[in-house]
Amino acid sequence: MQEQAPLWQALYTRAQQSQVAFHTPGHKGGRGLPAVVLEQLGAALGAMDLPELPELDNLFAPESAILDAQALAAELFGAEQTWFLTNGSTCGILATILATCGSGDPIIVPRNIHQSVLSGLILSGAIPIFVEPDYDLNRGVVQGMTPEQVEEALALVPETQAILLVYPTYEGICSDIAGIVALAHGRGIPLLVDEAHGAHFRFHPDLPQSALAAGADLAVQSTHKVLGALTQAAMLHGQGDLIERHRVSQALQLVQSTSPNYLLLASLDVARQQMAMQGEALMQQVLALADRGRSHLQALEGYPDWDSVETCSGWVTCDRTRLTVPAALLGQNGYEVDRTLIQTYGVTAELVTPDHLTFLISLGNTQADIEQLGRALKSLSQGPRHPSSQIPWRDATKPRISIPSLSPREAYWHPWEIVPFQEARHRVCAEWICPYPPGIPVLLPGETIQPGDLSYLSEVKTRGGIITGCSDPTLQTLKVVRQ
Repeated sequence: MQEQAPLWQALYTRAQQSQVAFHTPGHKGGRGLPAVVLEQLGAALGAMDLPELPELDNLFAPESAILDAQALAAELFGAEQTWFLTNGSTCGILATILATCGSGDPIIVPRNIHQSVLSGLILSGAIPIFVEPDYDLNRGVVQGMTPEQVEEALALVPETQAILLVYPTYEGICSDIAGIVALAHGRGIPLLVDEAHGAHFRFHPDLPQSALAAGADLAVQSTHKVLGALTQAAMLHGQGDLIERHRVSQALQLVQSTSPNYLLLASLDVARQQMAMQGEALMQQVLALADRGRSHLQALEGYPDWDSVETCSGWVTCDRTRLTVPAALLGQNGYEVDRTLIQTYGVTAELVTPDHLTFLISLGNTQADIEQLGRALKSLSQGPRHPSSQIPWRDATKPRISIPSLSPREAYWHPWEIVPFQEARHRVCAEWICPYPPGIPVLLPGETIQPGDLSYLSEVKTRGGIITGCSDPTLQTLKVVRQ
């Protein structure tokens, strides 16, 4: 059955029918779209932009096309149940937390969480037990969460209700998920996995093990990030009996639009069909391109070959489709390198930090893309180098396990005041401050602000990074909990 695409076919068939529409959307099959949209994108876009009509099924009570499409996706990705998402992985992360944790419930999370996890903590009222991943000085990146850290957190807070793992990280780093699953399930605790960047893992033996294959209870994947779905289209996969699936469905109704975009939903269906029919062959091509790209990196003088550096329990393997290069080899800081790559060489990275850039190779890339990237990197590496100090993402002196002074929810709603930036040290933060990408908050509501946090943010701002979430975009002031 995997060669079929029931939802895409239902949408396409309905779009071809001649019907007088007295329902949304307002453009009525594209006739009312702005002229520039019709001229540049054509009439098919409007014709297929349809609402939840009877023949197209209902996302929150699926009985036909969506139900069939989700069942095919569950079968292919190794889940017992799959939910289609049109609000990206963000809504999937929110739903996993809401389905497993209530107000005051402890949940173990790595401190390098995505902003969406913070949103889930605020909405649910859960208490985060933060695990501080190690910072790899050799490569200049944050590692994954280790089983030893999880065990330490569980010993500190044995009433923990759930564990959330980022797998893989933005740079493709994969921690010992099987070891963490064993710890969690040994105590009857579900493991939730932010697998936004790992939807492709299942489709080639040379890629890391998927979260579901390792035994995770819920895994959220951004199908649009690395496979062929449209932007904002994602999936949530579930298995096992530690989480009531009806609660997951209910939670998704809280955080998803009641008017889902059917083009996004249908793109999930055909992206699944594509991987079912060609998945391993496509991933073989992607890996070959990535290896060619890695050969360009290895030709750079001073490139620290990641494969030659010893791994640890926070880094047991890495996704070969991610290429990471230290910015220092290419000129100055990562933000300046990024601007030069875009403006001079027509190359855009996936992730830019002050110290490194990560390039994502996927099924849409070509050999020509890789060679253009290689030429750009070689040219930049031969220019003048202006050494800059590495700025670790977090203060190395911070404890391995920490619990914020207030829960993110309490701090979010607590009375607050504005203070000068440098006077915020040792105060409890009332907002989240987040360099983006990668969308990992440096400051969270409820955490005590440390001098190292302020130094890091100042350095990111000085080097040209984008800071989001702050009430004062100039970073002259910060919002803190009123004493």
